[in-house]
Amino acid sequence: MKKKADTTAQVISAKTTPILKYDEIVIGSNLLAILFAFNNKMPIFFTRPSRPFRFDCFDPCWDFSYLNFKNEPHIINTHKGEILAGSPKELLWEKLLFILSLAGQAPLSDLCENIRYNGQTLICSNEYSKIAEIKFETCHYFGDESCDGLISKKPVADPLYTCYDWIAFNRGGKHEIDLIETTDDFVSKIWFYPTDRIDGNSPVKDACIVSRLTEQQLLDFDYSQTMARFKMVAEMESRGMKGTFNGLSPTGTPKYYKFRTTSIHRERRAQSQSTLSSSENIKVAEENEENLIQNLPEAIQNYQKILEQI
Repeated sequence: MKKKADTTAQVISAKTTPILKYDEIVIGSNLLAILFAFNNKMPIFFTRPSRPFRFDCFDPCWDFSYLNFKNEPHIINTHKGEILAGSPKELLWEKLLFILSLAGQAPLSDLCENIRYNGQTLICSNEYSKIAEIKFETCHYFGDESCDGLISKKPVADPLYTCYDWIAFNRGGKHEIDLIETTDDFVSKIWFYPTDRIDGNSPVKDACIVSRLTEQQLLDFDYSQTMARFKMVAEMESRGMKGTFNGLSPTGTPKYYKFRTTSIHRERRAQSQSTLSSSENIKVAEENEENLIQNLPEAIQNYQKILEQI
């Protein structure tokens, strides 16, 4: 009898969609959304984690010791000299989201795949079914690709995208350069990083090319992954970078292999667009990262017990 009663309870629980009620909530998962939710002790909901770009770093002067987080300075080598940068922003993003989860402020974690606002409540669903229904007084919206009904976007004549082309070096990936910057929107930055394709601390580097492209350019072969890869190699060679040493010519001149590269994949992110909220209780966020960081020391008092354990 006991086993049957337990089974019935589980079935009832499975058929019941929880209704969560809050005064204020945050929608989004970028660094601004995480900082805002942390500072104001608000629950946060999102459909896809929006991590900061891998090579975005803090100013080394920021002190996050009150979070048990070290903003460790490191050197970025360029052809124009060394640049001093702090820790990657994604490390702080991970830590704050982890603390929010432990504090119960990320109730759905990353289990939600779609959020739809019907004018009264938020319906949260995964691939198979509705997993939660959320009622709120005020929603602070920071952006979410799979959230419908909360805002409307103003039409843009020629929308812009930040494009990331990830490139593997099959030959010529051993060098000391970390960053190349150009004056063009297409291949504006080339970041070099220790390859993820080889286990351990490898001297071989792969690359990430950053471009700023229009929607029309994304459809044009002249701005494709292939052309980005060719332009990257041209930028490297124009700065005197060479492939693997290949001996000497009959006249004693050093010879070098050509760089050999392949495309891994391309990512694109729409740049900020003008948005309008669908109702008065939907607030489209206009927060400043520096101001939010300055408010962290005061907000940390709400999470002191958690910080003592991690």
